[in-house]
Amino acid sequence: MALYTFHIKNMLIELAMLLHLAVIEPRFEVNPDVVLATRSFSLENRYGNTFVNNVFKDNILLTLNYMDGTVNNKNDINWEEIQKPDKYEFTLNPGEGFAFHDQILPEYKDSIVKTTNAHFNYTDGYKSDGYLMGDGVCHLASLIYWAAKDAGITSVSLVAHDFAKINEVPKEFGVSIKYMPGEFSNSSRQNLYIVNNQDKPITFVFNYNGTNLSVSVTETN
Repeated sequence: MALYTFHIKNMLIELAMLLHLAVIEPRFEVNPDVVLATRSFSLENRYGNTFVNNVFKDNILLTLNYMDGTVNNKNDINWEEIQKPDKYEFTLNPGEGFAFHDQILPEYKDSIVKTTNAHFNYTDGYKSDGYLMGDGVCHLASLIYWAAKDAGITSVSLVAHDFAKINEVPKEFGVSIKYMPGEFSNSSRQNLYIVNNQDKPITFVFNYNGTNLSVSVTETN
């Protein structure tokens, strides 16, 4: 009987200790980032002609690789690697901005901390469909613009992509991109400007799964 009582007493002591730990152990909750908007399109549906579509697709993926620093010049290009599924993100702190290329209007110059780091030309290793070198980058800019606008982030495109349809992107979000040395006035207007107007960091997350490319805009808590 004494041994039985001893075991019961020990069990009660252990239970009391567990309850005590449950009460006093601090709990830390991690607030997840808030997704403000996500927009996507298929890289297999950029253009009706397969050859032209693949040029668009490769130029879009090359731009993402310039943006994340995997590619810094034409000599870094490995198309087999570039065409693989990948994920990339960048963050803008409050007041910081992104421009699609580095011919930037004076009113945005001080806020821009991030560009694609690319100029969409032969020197950078971009492909041509026989009409334009770098065709397809307007599609990427439009997807970013669409996501940013729907997330409520300050987004400015001064020249619309009215001259051609961008599949899976509403017409009002079409962005015309042009980078031409010696034509600053024209090129700086055919750019995309995004400025974080929130009081928290904003992250743009690019996710390519082998078919679809998505852009998510998240707010850091």
